[in-house]
Parts: sequence; structure tokens; C-alpha cells
Amino acid sequence: MPSLILHPTSTAQWHALLMEAQQSSAIYLKEDVESYLVFMLMRFTGEPNIASSVLGLEFLQEYVREPHHYQQLKDVGDKCLLVAGLFPGRAIKRRVKLSYFVKLGQMAYSTISHSLSIQEELFIKLCTEFPKLMDVLQAMRENGSQTFDLLQSLELWHETGSQAAWQRLREVSASLPLTPDLNDKSVH
Repeated sequence: MPSLILHPTSTAQWHALLMEAQQSSAIYLKEDVESYLVFMLMRFTGEPNIASSVLGLEFLQEYVREPHHYQQLKDVGDKCLLVAGLFPGRAIKRRVKLSYFVKLGQMAYSTISHSLSIQEELFIKLCTEFPKLMDVLQAMRENGSQTFDLLQSLELWHETGSQAAWQRLREVSASLPLTPDLNDKSVH
């Protein structure tokens, strides 16, 4: 079991944990995305209301509002990332697919990227790299223990492209099912 090393500030502590998770998952993030994650983790530390949020409803309320409220959409994207990355057990317990939180978080970040000229590039990265961010946060959470069974890993890989889910599947089998071609009429 690795020893816990304490750092002088919470920022340094989160950064160290994130660096360790990137190393253990072999997924490396760009500096701007890494910084965003550290400050997001600091912002939500000690906020128990994340679990009680109805994120789909929060997203829809902000999506239909003109102009969009940047901070509320950002909160939805961030909370989706936290649920998918650090608290996947809550989603599984509620029988909600993790891919739901991935897609919802991506839509929130994408909406922000289209609404803002400032930081547009960052939110595009958060949207497109959401599965990688989720994988790194899961590595931070798991610390060697597995959260998902093989069917959940298959589903997560198939629906989001999760590299960590793919790796879990590869550890147990050299053969994996092909992704079905939903446009192929001969299958139906």
C-alpha cells in the first residue's frame, strides 16, 4: 500500500494526486486541462450536495435559457465529471449508466464552448477529452481496486471510448466483441 504524502497546500495535494493518477492510468493531460481539474477538485471539496443534484434537469434549465448562464452549465459539466470519475458507484447504485453523465457533461462543456469566445479552446478540450478525464479521476479514486465488473467496463468502453475500461477488458481477454454497425440492415 502506498504511503500518504501530505503537501503544504490543498492545491499541491490535489496536483500530486492527479499526477499520480495520470501515471497509474498512463493517460497524460495537457497542462491547461490538468490545472482546470485541480481547481475543480478544490472547488467541490466538501460539497455534499453534488450527490443530490438532478443534473439532467439543471442542464435543461440552463440550456433553454437565453443567454446561457456560463457558471451553471460549467457546474453541470463539472458535477458530471465528478460523478463519472470519482463517484461512479452512486450512478451504478441508482441504475444510471455512466455514459449518461459523460454525454451530459460533454453537452454542457460543448454548449459553453459555443457560447464563449474566451476559453473556448479549453471547453472544447473538456468536451472531447471527457472520457480521458473520467479515466484519470477513476484512477485517482481506485488506487488499485476495481469499481466496475466486466459488463460495466464493456458498456463504458463501447459507449464512451474509455481507455481505462478498454484496458480492464484487455487484462481478462485477448478477444473483444466488435462494435456493431447500426447502419447494417442485414443484421436486423
